[in-house]
Amino acid sequence: MRRLSALAVAVALLGGCAHVEPVAPTAPAPTLRTPYYGTLEPFASDAVYFVMTDRFVNGDRSNDHREQGGPDPERRTFDRPLPDANDANIGYLGGDFRGLLDNAGYIADMGFGAVWLTPIVDNPDEAFTGGDPVGSDAFFKDRGKTGYHGYWGVNFFRLDEHLPSRDLDFAGLTAGLQEHGLKTVLDIVGNHGSPSFTMPVDQPGFGEIYDADGRLVADHQNLAPDQLDPAHNPLHRFFHTEPDLAQLSNNDDTNPQVLDYFCRAYRQWIDQGAAAFRIDTIRHMPGAFWKGFSDCIRADHPGFFMFGEAFDHDPDKIAPFTWPQNGAVSVLDFPLKERIDEVFARRPDGAPAPGYERIAERLYLSGGPYANPYELMTFYDNHDMPRMDAGDNGFIDAHNFLFTARGIPVVYQGSEVGFMRGAAEHAGNRNYFGQARIDGAAGHPIHDALRRIARVREVTPALQRGLQLNLEMAGDRAAFYRVLQDGDFAQIALVLLNKGDAPADFEIARWLQAGRWQAAIAGEAQEVGEGGTLNTRVPAHGVEVWVLNAPIRRADLRAALDTAMAGRLGGPEAPGTR
Repeated sequence: MRRLSALAVAVALLGGCAHVEPVAPTAPAPTLRTPYYGTLEPFASDAVYFVMTDRFVNGDRSNDHREQGGPDPERRTFDRPLPDANDANIGYLGGDFRGLLDNAGYIADMGFGAVWLTPIVDNPDEAFTGGDPVGSDAFFKDRGKTGYHGYWGVNFFRLDEHLPSRDLDFAGLTAGLQEHGLKTVLDIVGNHGSPSFTMPVDQPGFGEIYDADGRLVADHQNLAPDQLDPAHNPLHRFFHTEPDLAQLSNNDDTNPQVLDYFCRAYRQWIDQGAAAFRIDTIRHMPGAFWKGFSDCIRADHPGFFMFGEAFDHDPDKIAPFTWPQNGAVSVLDFPLKERIDEVFARRPDGAPAPGYERIAERLYLSGGPYANPYELMTFYDNHDMPRMDAGDNGFIDAHNFLFTARGIPVVYQGSEVGFMRGAAEHAGNRNYFGQARIDGAAGHPIHDALRRIARVREVTPALQRGLQLNLEMAGDRAAFYRVLQDGDFAQIALVLLNKGDAPADFEIARWLQAGRWQAAIAGEAQEVGEGGTLNTRVPAHGVEVWVLNAPIRRADLRAALDTAMAGRLGGPEAPGTR
């Protein structure tokens, strides 16, 4: 269990913003306690800060490669601004490992325990000249773009030259992040490589894949997929002969050499400190491939945590990736994201936002489609969609929910200050964040409120891995328990949320166990007797987490937890699955 032995120390470090005072468990022997938990996954302890490395901080200008691509303005890679596009840019802007590590303390101070960074592998050294212009109406607009984002892999065994410094490679980065208490989540791609056809003239690197020794193992040769000849050309055997995403190569998941290549490549990065994987475009390859991949990775690294991106708001379409037969990989919770956006973002028509009941419908706490809903990655936006368009209070309310409800919260860089809110990819979503904004974040209302609730989660294991029992989720109010009883540790957290513009009074009696309850944020305590109530007021756009460190003794609470524990796992065989 993460930091349990240092719980009191961690609380003291919150500097007055949280006042949970852990009490040593006193009653029955651990072997006699019924276990109650949402998940025992260690990674669930760590909220995740998502960094698009090139757009975070330029900590080392010597690796910018500002002349890369040569004199041809159509092929140069550094600083390619889009005119009249809110400072958007499709070239490299210099963010690197040094800039990330230099700000590890900033990320850890907010209460995050992990950093997810975009792919680190080698990408082409020129801007793409094929495809559709960025300003066109095409859904995927790649002409003129570079691989600043990392998703156009050419050699998956080699670092992209824009990221490391002379004294800081990937192993050094992960070690340095770990010194700040941060795990490294590596973004990986199996579905595709770089743009591979439609170039007026074949460009070096594009459509090519190299192995660990730098040997060319696959080459699209600027041919459309239906022109490939895998039966006669060994360099075509890595690819499907039908297109998938834009002009990206479509790797052949049925070819064992493809699986072997990616298993070997990504095991290398685990050996250098990657602690978890985020899998890009997971739904573009079948479950059988991911089952083989996860078996390969976990053969050497048992229990290695992975979560995938299946961009779909239908839970029935993304949940199968979480099932054991498809690799037991968690996913980003897009269906919940859709409802979070409804509830906390500004509405174009100016009408009042719907209430927490819309969120409750997407939690699937019992008999749902997911193998385990407590291991889903919860979020409200990222680099592939418009940033959430909300006022400061909307971001504060969203964070208060994310860091107390089931799941593992993920926050995209800059959201802690509402950076480029509402902006889509080519209109500011991926703009450079920079050191000045980081240095000025303290004192911003979103940042300070995020730091407060994230650090409460960081020292409250029940919020990380406990079962969730809903009391009320409607309108502007939400109230629920998070309960964790595992071995000799027992904790009940009562979460009260108010997204309204006025203070809200709560009177809690249902399942309320007698004992001394401590308010994690306000610092007050209430002594609750048998059959008593807890009465409190939560400020506008506020949160309170009341904590009781004690084994479960109340009979009706135990019965409710027994039911929740029995039904928490879902999947195709779960009772109640649609």
